[in-house]
Amino acid sequence: MPLVTTAPAATQSAVTAAYARLTEVFPSLRIDELGPGRPLPEDAGWVGARQLAEGGAALDAFLAWDNAQVLKDYGQQARPDVVASFGLHRYAWPACLLITVPWFLHRRVPRFPVANVSLQRALGRMAVRVTDFACLPDDPAAALPGAHVVPDEEALRGELRAAVAEHLEPVLTGFGPRMRRGPRALWGMATDEIVEGLWYIGHLFGEERRAMTELEELLPGTTKPYVGKAAFRELTGPAGESLPTRDRASCCFFYTLRPEDTCVTCPRTCDADRIARLSAAAAV
Repeated sequence: MPLVTTAPAATQSAVTAAYARLTEVFPSLRIDELGPGRPLPEDAGWVGARQLAEGGAALDAFLAWDNAQVLKDYGQQARPDVVASFGLHRYAWPACLLITVPWFLHRRVPRFPVANVSLQRALGRMAVRVTDFACLPDDPAAALPGAHVVPDEEALRGELRAAVAEHLEPVLTGFGPRMRRGPRALWGMATDEIVEGLWYIGHLFGEERRAMTELEELLPGTTKPYVGKAAFRELTGPAGESLPTRDRASCCFFYTLRPEDTCVTCPRTCDADRIARLSAAAAV
């Protein structure tokens, strides 16, 4: 009889405090760390990143959930590539936070092969196995097992870019045929998930401006395989206030469901509409 895993056994690592802080400001995501030898849950609603990368039945079931959500929320059938784009976003957004949040808070960059991550999105939970991480020479965690010490901030940024690429490349390969997009468009999506995820969480941390500055340094537009840069810019509101925005490197295809309601960072959204929507949100 198969074991149903509903509560992975927790352990402590160099990134535990970062994940606890993330859940504190964003309770919709809880990250469970697994001890050595503890298998990742892949039942009771869990799906492994490795399974998504394989692009088979597990990915079919994952995307069926997105398809049902579109029907429920919008009352119409979306194109299969649009459903796949939504599904990739709903995986990649939290997956990138696994790596960017420890970097942002503590200058530690964990590595996550796809075999080390599982998701239960109905519960807003991820289970991970932390083995290796990069850090700076003055970090107390440099003495821990699995630590890889790099000389400076730029080297650590390189470790972050490599860690996200290591995790997402197999996932993009699994999703790619369903999305009908080439490598450039897929890596544009990866760029957007890194930027918009940490930008949002940085706001919740009360450090939005620092998040924007560091994301601009992380993704200046010349770091392959990523496409595009952080692309932040400032608009001016009706009262002279500064309204930060950015231009996405990719399109989520939401306009195919609601042509009149594009994302605020979509290149299709003009600055006048952005100012009106951002001003309204700030007033609330």
